Amino acid sequence: MCGIAGWLNYYENVSRNERVIEKMWDTLRRRGPDSSGKYTEENVCLLHRRLAVVDLKNGNQPMIKTVGDKKYIIVYNGELYNTNRIREALEENYEFDGHSDTEVILYSYIEWGERCVERFNGIYAFAIYDKAEKKLFFARDRAGVKPFFYNISGRDFVFGSEIKTLLENPCVSRDVSREGVAEVFLIGPGRTPGATAFCDVEELCPGWCGTFTESGLSVWQYWKLEAREHTDSFDETCDKIRFLLEDSISRQLVSDVPLCCFLSGGLDSSIISSVAARRFREEGREKLVTYSVDYVDNDKYFQANSFQPNRDDYFIDLMVNDINSDHRKVILDNKSVANALDDAVLARDLPGMADVDSSLLLFCRAVKHTHTVVLSGECSDEIFGGYPWYHNPEVLNRDDFPWGGNTELKAKLISSELLTFNPSDFVRQKYLDTINSAPKLSSDSAVDRRIREMYILNINWFMQTLLDRKDRMSMYSGLEVRVPFCDHRILEYAYNIPWEVKSCGGREKGMLRRAFSGILPDEITERKKSPYPKTHNPVYMNAVSEKMRNVLKNPASPIFEIADRKNLESLVESGGSEFKVPWYGQLMDGPQILAYMYMINSWMQEYKVNIV
Repeated sequence: MCGIAGWLNYYENVSRNERVIEKMWDTLRRRGPDSSGKYTEENVCLLHRRLAVVDLKNGNQPMIKTVGDKKYIIVYNGELYNTNRIREALEENYEFDGHSDTEVILYSYIEWGERCVERFNGIYAFAIYDKAEKKLFFARDRAGVKPFFYNISGRDFVFGSEIKTLLENPCVSRDVSREGVAEVFLIGPGRTPGATAFCDVEELCPGWCGTFTESGLSVWQYWKLEAREHTDSFDETCDKIRFLLEDSISRQLVSDVPLCCFLSGGLDSSIISSVAARRFREEGREKLVTYSVDYVDNDKYFQANSFQPNRDDYFIDLMVNDINSDHRKVILDNKSVANALDDAVLARDLPGMADVDSSLLLFCRAVKHTHTVVLSGECSDEIFGGYPWYHNPEVLNRDDFPWGGNTELKAKLISSELLTFNPSDFVRQKYLDTINSAPKLSSDSAVDRRIREMYILNINWFMQTLLDRKDRMSMYSGLEVRVPFCDHRILEYAYNIPWEVKSCGGREKGMLRRAFSGILPDEITERKKSPYPKTHNPVYMNAVSEKMRNVLKNPASPIFEIADRKNLESLVESGGSEFKVPWYGQLMDGPQILAYMYMINSWMQEYKVNIV
């Protein structure tokens, strides 16, 4: 994994702007601590910061290849999981200098052009400059695991792995519109696909690619889910899912640096850790290392609820004994989690999921001391129906985002000067745009039609929020996190599994549980879903409350530019208790709501946000 950036203008000399280029380059330092490189000519600048994972000697970038009289330059962030298969198809015509996937992607483009992306299995964001054609081709992986932000302003095209990179370029303003403010308060910490809060910064959507030439910018979708009839029997479906998952996990164990797994004792991380441990034994590798996270005194203060019914410890120990892993627990200090909210904003470039972000940042920082690559269980719940909103009929059939709600309460926090539109209509239109895009079959039952809509909502919105969080919090410490459930073959196959099969036994992820029954301990396959652990310690609530009180005491706090002061003060005084359901998802209750407000203020201050 790495950080990439670039700046192109076919009519002006961008290479003269050395100070701007250095500042853009510097923003990527944390993503790529191992080496760096840049390619510049009069109209083109390509920047790279490398986190070395595969082919440590020959994988440096920007990578340049000359074929005939044509020259090609690539900057790439990600991992390709079918490298060997593609390389075999290319070796007849091309001579390779190493075994990096960067070289494979570059030669793939040279051989197959823009359709090369159709052959890739992996997580990636890359840009390739074709010097002879004066064309930049860029692409993002199908699931959206790796980020790609860009700006088109006049004749300038600027791109990067992170928003902060673009903001260092004078072509890109720090303006945030009223709609951007609404995104932060009404949608956040989620984001409308392709959008950011900043007026001048867009994100290339998952499964999209594009070109920038003298004629301008062009982007198009090279992959999307399709509705197909599911003809496999129940047993065949279980076998296929088990095969796809085990194959995806096995492909993602390739690394020239230390690799470990996150293990919470839940179904998803247990599947990954179990398969990884077995492969390690078969290949004669050292014992698999697994990691989990918790908080100081969480055993004293844990409060079970419908979202988080039990703690992880018992189930982690069960899995560690089953797979014989070398397990390590990271215990986070609650004040440190609160203090890391500022770093989490700097990592994400936007307000995020409160302590769910900051704790992951600290967790990844601790893991980085011993490992560079981690496998994690994100996205199973979106794909296999793990969330409560898939199973609660009232929420499932509610004509709104299932993880949101509270729109009217959230809207009261926005300054009346900025809230010049109906907040419910604003949110509802985004919801409708998404569900109307869900591919369906005429033969689908009413339930399956709704489940397809829910699947697309989750893939395009909630999953992107979690992938955004995972990438930024991990790469802030130069840690690469791989997510085997995001293999596009799994996404495609699971989209067409009928709900009665996917939810067999009336359970969340019922079919996935059945697929790994007998492979994992019964207590693991029967464990009720429990999300990423959050702190229940009042020390954290006290810390974020104090932070917000200090914000309120300061008349110059930038949040007052966009927030209704009276309602914000009331929110802090009540500890967020008026919100009867979480702000976002399952975890953002009272303490997290206050932390989110604090992150908004920190974001506006650190990024010098300009409201327009």
